[in-house]
Amino acid sequence: MVRRPLSDKRKSITLIYKISYKMKRQKIRKAIIFISFLLFPATFYYLSPYLIIDGTLNGIITGSFLFFTLLFISSLFLGRAFCGWLCPAGGAQDIILDINGKKIRKGNIIKWMIWIPWVSVIVILAVKNGGYHTVDPFYQTTYGFSIGNVYALITYLLVLMLIVVPAFIFGRRSFCHSICWMAPFMIIGRKIRNLIKLPALQLSSQPSTCVHCHSCTNTCPMSLPVEDMVTSAKMENTECVLCGKCVDGCKSGSIRYEFGRQVKNKRNKDHSRG
Repeated sequence: MVRRPLSDKRKSITLIYKISYKMKRQKIRKAIIFISFLLFPATFYYLSPYLIIDGTLNGIITGSFLFFTLLFISSLFLGRAFCGWLCPAGGAQDIILDINGKKIRKGNIIKWMIWIPWVSVIVILAVKNGGYHTVDPFYQTTYGFSIGNVYALITYLLVLMLIVVPAFIFGRRSFCHSICWMAPFMIIGRKIRNLIKLPALQLSSQPSTCVHCHSCTNTCPMSLPVEDMVTSAKMENTECVLCGKCVDGCKSGSIRYEFGRQVKNKRNKDHSRG
């Protein structure tokens, strides 16, 4: 009987532990984002693009105003991790992935055509009405909950349809690509982070260990060409939601999370932990 060297056994145990840890991480992420979706009827006013306009007309900083500000600030350090881990709209669309998993390659510009006029209206109204005079995080809510009457329920259902119908028709996270009014806040924040080189959550790659199994590209919910990003050692992409599916699905360990300043072309940097 030939005994395996102790070092080989340790490597096998380490590999099994890493795979188990990565699978557990994705289960936790899916649970969190699904719970966020279940809570959406109670929270959708805090993500409302209309309430911030209504509040501005009355000189009130609303819950959605505060939330969008928080998204921008968080993106300086966490990128669009909110989209991949906490967003109720993302949770709704992830459920539909098994129904229509078609990749989306176009349409990213559309959300800017929505966001720029919307923000412009908010700024113009704020200037015209003399700015803001009070803060009310629970503006138009019922004891902090979004649905307090039939009109709020109808609004919720319309917003939900706006999120899920494109995903049913066009494919993976269509709402995120083309409609989402929250994404630009985080995209701008991420670009500022890259410009001033703040340490932040990001992905890094080691091209030399990539076996080109295509799993990272195939599983990316944002339809990004992840394998090409790995090969070129350029993992930064403003449409990346840092969900970690590529990290946890990479058996060769070529992709990993890290927290630090953006470093380009890390082709030769070795890393052993995911």
